[in-house]
Amino acid sequence: MIVQKQLTLDHLTFDLRCAGDSSNELVILLHGFPETNHMWIPLMEDLVKKDFYCVAPNLRGYSPSAQPKGKKNYTLEKLAADVVNISKAFGKEKIHLIGHDWGACIGWYIAYQHPELVLSWSALSIPHLQGFGEALAKDATQKKMSAYMQRFQIPWLPEYKIKKDNFALLKLLWKNCTKDEIADYLSVLKKKGTVTAALNYYRENYKLLKSGDTTTILGNVDVPTLLIWGEDDFAIGSYSVEKCKDYLTGAYTFVKVKGGHWLVQTNYNEVASAIGNHLDKYRSSLK
Repeated sequence: MIVQKQLTLDHLTFDLRCAGDSSNELVILLHGFPETNHMWIPLMEDLVKKDFYCVAPNLRGYSPSAQPKGKKNYTLEKLAADVVNISKAFGKEKIHLIGHDWGACIGWYIAYQHPELVLSWSALSIPHLQGFGEALAKDATQKKMSAYMQRFQIPWLPEYKIKKDNFALLKLLWKNCTKDEIADYLSVLKKKGTVTAALNYYRENYKLLKSGDTTTILGNVDVPTLLIWGEDDFAIGSYSVEKCKDYLTGAYTFVKVKGGHWLVQTNYNEVASAIGNHLDKYRSSLK
C-alpha cells in the first residue's frame, strides 16, 4: 500500500510516497523530468514484496512547498543534499538508491559524495556524469541529442511551449504512461512555478555538464552500481554509456535493453528484475 506523506526539512516541505515496513532497509527512488514520484509506484510495490521500505519524494521544485525561486537554488549539490537529509530523517545509516533522468544525475552525485551512505546505486538511462559531460562536449551525436538543453536556457519561452495546448508536447513523451500517471504529472506541473523550477535543473547545471572535457564534474564512484540503458534512448547516446565504466572503481553491472528513455514504462519487467537482483545482492545483512 502506497501512503502519501509530507516531510519538512529546514524551510522546505517535500511530498513523499512511502510503502512497506519502515523497519526494513530503505530504498529511495528519485524521479526525473517531466515526471513525479508517481512513476515509481509499480516498482515500489514489487520491492515491498522483497522486504524493502520505499520512499519516493517529489523533488525540489516539484513539491509545491519545496520550490525556492531562482536557478541558483537548483545546483546538483543542493538537490543531492535534499535527498541525503530525507534519508537521515528516516533514521537510516545506509540506503539503496535508484534514480532516473535528473533523479539519476542526483543519484550519481550522492554515490560519489556520500559513498558511506549508499549500499547500492541503480541508475536508469543516465551514465556517470563525467562520461556524459565528455560526450556533451565532444560527441556530435550527443550534442545533437542534447540540443534541447541549450534551448531550455532561454527565459520564459520554454515554459510557454511546454504549457501550450494543455501540455501537448509533454503528453507525447507520456504516450506509454497510464491515465492516472499522466493526471498526477499534470496536477504537479500545472501548479504555479513548477515548470520553471523543473527547467532550473537545466539552467543551473548545463554549463557544468557541458564542460566535462575540461572540468572534473564527479570523481570515481566506488559503490556497487547498476546502469540500465535503452539502446534507442533519444537523449543519451552510446558514447557516454561506454565511458561510464572508466569512472567506476566498485562493482558494476550494465544492462542494455531494447527500449528508449522511459524504461520504467516500456521495459518494466527487465528494469524490475535487474534492480531487484541488484538490491538483493547488496543487502546490508550480507555485508
